[in-house]
Amino acid sequence: MEHLEGLDALIEQAPEFFMTYGLKALAAIVIFLIGKYFSGVAKRITSKLLTNRKVDATVVSFVANLAWALVFVFTIVATLGQVGVQTASLVAVIGAAGLAVGLALQGSLSNFASGVLMVLFRPCRVGDFIEAAGVAGVVDEITIFSTRLRTGDNKIIIAPNSAIMNGTITNYSALEKRRIDLVIGVSYSADIATTKKVIAEILDNNQSVLKDPGYTIGLAELADCSINFVVRPWVKTGDYWPARFELLEQIKNALDAANIEIPFPQMDLHVKEVPAK
Repeated sequence: MEHLEGLDALIEQAPEFFMTYGLKALAAIVIFLIGKYFSGVAKRITSKLLTNRKVDATVVSFVANLAWALVFVFTIVATLGQVGVQTASLVAVIGAAGLAVGLALQGSLSNFASGVLMVLFRPCRVGDFIEAAGVAGVVDEITIFSTRLRTGDNKIIIAPNSAIMNGTITNYSALEKRRIDLVIGVSYSADIATTKKVIAEILDNNQSVLKDPGYTIGLAELADCSINFVVRPWVKTGDYWPARFELLEQIKNALDAANIEIPFPQMDLHVKEVPAK
């Protein structure tokens, strides 16, 4: 009978229990979903405002992701407070455990700090072609903790910000002009002046080669099998690879037309006959 009375009491308290805690749980879920939605809205609004003000795309990406993170953290705190977790106590616990969390997340904090430095000092921007952290590609996005690169063969590489900032960054897109360095080898029988004239005509007539600064053609080396000329024209950064491929093809055709041989490595083998004893 006592068990039946206890069961009856639970049944009587069940509606009150569900009304109290069920509504809190439902409200917490609603707060979380709304907060998650508004974190996305905050990211989009921040990105749109900065873009309209013609802020650099690198800064836009970083600040927009930071806005999303701040709103999402606030949402988590509000959700926990709704279900009865004392947020003041939670903040105190987080503060007390700050050192341990900092040590555990030192890699993430380093990536975050490196991301801030990348935005402030701008060693690279969105759209630049860089080589860093042992990889190379076009910068697609700089987020809070990592940088997204797109390679020439259309692969995506996610590199930690700290790995990029702590190493050497080669930015191929930072300046408007780049120099193409070519080494052209011709036969020892070729006339030096004629060879330089043929190459100069190619450079003068190529639309990608800039007039200022001027190009350089010089005899660089008397190698084993060839006379090597350095050919150094300047082009716009965006024209670098197309101009390089085009110049190599044009120089080869022009040298062939002028009967100037481009030698290949050769080895002379002398066989000495030793008379039998």
